[in-house]
Amino acid sequence: MSTLTTPHIDVHRAGDRMKTRVSWLDSKHSFSFGEHYDPDNTHHGLLLVNNEDVVSPGQGFDTHPHRDMEIVTWVLGGSLVHQDSLGHSGIIYPGLAQRMSAGTGILHSEKNDSWRLDGAEHHEPVHFVQMWVVPDEPGLTPGYQQLEIDDALATGSLVTVAAGLPRYRDRTAIAINSSHAAFHVARMPGEADHIIDLPDAPYLHVFVARGEVEMEGVGTLDEGDAVRLTRTGGQRVIARRPSEILVWEMHARLGAQ
Repeated sequence: MSTLTTPHIDVHRAGDRMKTRVSWLDSKHSFSFGEHYDPDNTHHGLLLVNNEDVVSPGQGFDTHPHRDMEIVTWVLGGSLVHQDSLGHSGIIYPGLAQRMSAGTGILHSEKNDSWRLDGAEHHEPVHFVQMWVVPDEPGLTPGYQQLEIDDALATGSLVTVAAGLPRYRDRTAIAINSSHAAFHVARMPGEADHIIDLPDAPYLHVFVARGEVEMEGVGTLDEGDAVRLTRTGGQRVIARRPSEILVWEMHARLGAQ
């Protein structure tokens, strides 16, 4: 891992993302993913995956493996059932922080079929963003953690959802095995005097999950837009209407460049 010293702001528009569409899945990829490979778009900082997925009811990702990755799933609407080879089974919904540490290896599935656990069948899609960051070292023990944080999000502030950075140890909802990264979320009410200050870090990834915001030095960002910032954090963000932004703060990056 290394850091880069040249200040840079790179805006990626929603419509430019790579896409995977099948009968039950609409997935948009901010970085190279699966068969979609661009050697110039593989990661930012320690973030390798930022997939925005919509899954039809009764459908989802069958059991599949992961290894040596910290995986954070953030649900925007609907509900997603997680089941894994460690015996964890639960429903992820908006306002629930969740992460899975793949470590030496884990199998899991993600399905839009929560009625199989709680009884009442529904016919709504589930909309979520899944993000992968690199752990400090390979070969860690696999693990799982989740926590309800809806009350904290209701304040409209930038809430630390998942972190390994020591500075957030006492105020993060859940932990990740990456001591150079933290994931924050703000649900902004869309009021002119409500301002979010972004962290000042070597690498930031800001994703507009819903709504429309104005970022200092960047301009208007619509739903699905993302900004990759290098050595130029600390900007202010104002929501033009009720919005939700997902922010990765990173103090290292992959590679030696």
